[in-house]
Amino acid sequence: MNKLSIALLLILTGCLGIPENVRPVDNFKLERYLGKWYEIARMDHSFEKGLSKVTADYSLRNDGGLTVINRGYSEKDNKWKEAEGKAYFVKGANQGYLKVSFFGPFYGAYIIFELDHENYQYSLVSGPDKSYFWILARTHKIDENLKNILVKKAGVLGFNTSKLIYVNHE
Repeated sequence: MNKLSIALLLILTGCLGIPENVRPVDNFKLERYLGKWYEIARMDHSFEKGLSKVTADYSLRNDGGLTVINRGYSEKDNKWKEAEGKAYFVKGANQGYLKVSFFGPFYGAYIIFELDHENYQYSLVSGPDKSYFWILARTHKIDENLKNILVKKAGVLGFNTSKLIYVNHE
């Protein structure tokens, strides 16, 4: 293996890593997770910068994976922006640990580490490190007390919750 191949392998494997203290949920039921989720809060990144009314929609693919459609409104450009990706389980379909790609062969970790197992109404999601974090819910608004509890859980695990952007859905 040449140096470039080794470097690329290390970069790609690092993108599927799990941040310290974060553990994917077990007893994950994909069929209950499918459908539309609203972004309640997120750490900001270039691919979502300036977007409001952000949603993620998950559906089954013919190859056993998931189609992921992320959508948000850019006030600056006065238009909707949409990205379609694909996702696959990393270890098994009963664990909330997936790899997702919006850019060809490059995958990043999608780790569901907190989930309303009873009703599938909210989830906490991390990327490969603690600079990627989302609070998702089935409705565009959640109870303030629940939101505070979820933010606190993320903070205890080491996410810098002072950098959260609360998504406007109005």
